[in-house]
Amino acid sequence: MTQAATIPVTVRVALGARSYDIRVGPGLLAEAGSHLRPLLKEERVFIATDETVAGFHLQALASALDREGIEALPIVLPAGERTKDFTHLELLTGWLLDHRVERGSTLLALGGGVIGDLTGFVASLTLRGIDFVQMPTTLLAQVDSAVGGKTGINTLQGKNLIGSFYQPRLVLSDTATLRTLPQREFLAGYAEVVKYALIRDAEFFTWLEANGPQVLDGQAEALTHAIVKACETKAAVVAADEREAGARALLNLGHTFGHALEAANAFDATLQHGEAVAVGMCLAFELSARLGLCPAADTERVRNHLASVGLPTTLLQAGRGKWEVSTLLQHMQQDKKVSRGRVRFVLARGIGQAFLAEDIATEDVERFLEEAA
Repeated sequence: MTQAATIPVTVRVALGARSYDIRVGPGLLAEAGSHLRPLLKEERVFIATDETVAGFHLQALASALDREGIEALPIVLPAGERTKDFTHLELLTGWLLDHRVERGSTLLALGGGVIGDLTGFVASLTLRGIDFVQMPTTLLAQVDSAVGGKTGINTLQGKNLIGSFYQPRLVLSDTATLRTLPQREFLAGYAEVVKYALIRDAEFFTWLEANGPQVLDGQAEALTHAIVKACETKAAVVAADEREAGARALLNLGHTFGHALEAANAFDATLQHGEAVAVGMCLAFELSARLGLCPAADTERVRNHLASVGLPTTLLQAGRGKWEVSTLLQHMQQDKKVSRGRVRFVLARGIGQAFLAEDIATEDVERFLEEAA
């Protein structure tokens, strides 16, 4: 590891008075107290984490805070997507109130996207809004869910349908925490890295084709570069369209299909979010090619790269056998991007050229899925 690879890189999310930094690099968890102290209004931090992450990182974080004279008050929740529900929303909110949370308190999310989304939503609701900090410990969270202020929970009707836009005060992405991830989860996060290249950065996609194996091996410089590039893209999009009135919807490339797959699976562990997104991105490019919008060669490049690193690229590989197309369409109709009853798809004119399509006939999508399923 070179010296440059050990120095944190800062990406600024420019939102006026609500601007904040994303800091990326190894060793940030051990320095958390010094990073947090300038933001705190009281000498304590409430910490929400899950059982898996707590075993790896909670004590180290508590020690880092203690060195700065900051009291750590943790709650440990069950791991898994099903923690993003009303039951755990009520549990976490009640715990904060029982511990006499104040409007000057800070709530910190230590974990992946589930903990980050739930914690951010709770922070937005408690006492009508308290400060919160994201400390993501998965690749998916470091490049996507911890950045941009989308918070929320899942319901039986779909993913992230209840939530709010609520920005953190700071994001601390310690790349060293990624060493504890199972390879499958790390790989699922890589799908979100690829997403940013496919949306608006063809040069970055070419870089990933050459350097993806180094990223997935955890080589420090390649890993940090990939995370920073993804964060820079998301920061720019969020700064231009914080509440998804337009361009921010492009960040959902692959998600309309992917969320439908997750919902059809009842959000169980057989299909991870990043895996669903990988399949969803392939479907989005294939549908684009089918409609004559995207070169078939670009669709092949996307599928080949995702397959080369071990991600699923077809509905069959998503692990359910034959999918019920009517069920998938039903979940798509409940997607947050539906407008006047029509599903809005993020499609592509090529790699790095995503766009929002509002005029895709349901019959064309149904026929496409019937053939793909």
